[in-house]
Amino acid sequence: MGGVERTRGTRCALVFLFPVPSMSSPLLQDAAAATSRRDFFKRAGFGLGAVVAASSLQACDSDPVDGDVVTLDFSSDVGVLNYAYALEQLEAGFYATVVGNAAFASTFNADEQAILRDLAAHEGIHRDFFEAAISGAGATPIPDLTPDFSSIDFTSRSSVLGTALVFEDLGVGAYNGAGQYIASADYLLIAGKIVSVEARHASVIAGLITPNSISGSGVVDNNGLDQALMPSAVLSAAAPFIQDTIRAINVPAS
Repeated sequence: MGGVERTRGTRCALVFLFPVPSMSSPLLQDAAAATSRRDFFKRAGFGLGAVVAASSLQACDSDPVDGDVVTLDFSSDVGVLNYAYALEQLEAGFYATVVGNAAFASTFNADEQAILRDLAAHEGIHRDFFEAAISGAGATPIPDLTPDFSSIDFTSRSSVLGTALVFEDLGVGAYNGAGQYIASADYLLIAGKIVSVEARHASVIAGLITPNSISGSGVVDNNGLDQALMPSAVLSAAAPFIQDTIRAINVPAS
């Protein structure tokens, strides 16, 4: 079973201390069933209009000072799942803020609104799936993170789409880079399915920014392969958008 240590330093630090056995396929299926599409939409607040509050990401306690310190231990699959969960929280919170913004309808045309609502729904599903999978493995998910979207102008099409592309490309690179750390074939299969959706998201956003484009600049190399990013690079890139401090430990050498 997984172990979690909570310490009061900068605020609360979470470290997974013990290896957690990989889930078997039935358990993985149970996690998916427990967070069915209907359940995901209920939990994420997606209904008519797909409007959710920007406060969908909250701190793990009520103390507002500087955010928490969250430690991801890559010595077990659960640490990698929590890494993915952290990134999905960021993306889900971003799109929730986009579609819930008062200027959403005036900033984007009808087709763009439909696309962004779909992306918001997908990211909410991904986030909730990881939370359920981690709990289903007998471990504890990291707490809700506190976003910092102060640098984003949610009334600006270019600001929103530019940030969306950054997040989607970052997500694809993160999954590609973390796949090598996953021991469970079940988890690796799910990660492969999710990263393919993230890549589709990145492609459609790139097309909205530059018509007929299929990717952002520099994410596909000369061999036709997408980038793979190490956790240190991913967490550094995500840091400006999260008030909490996230650190990775026991990351195996590549």
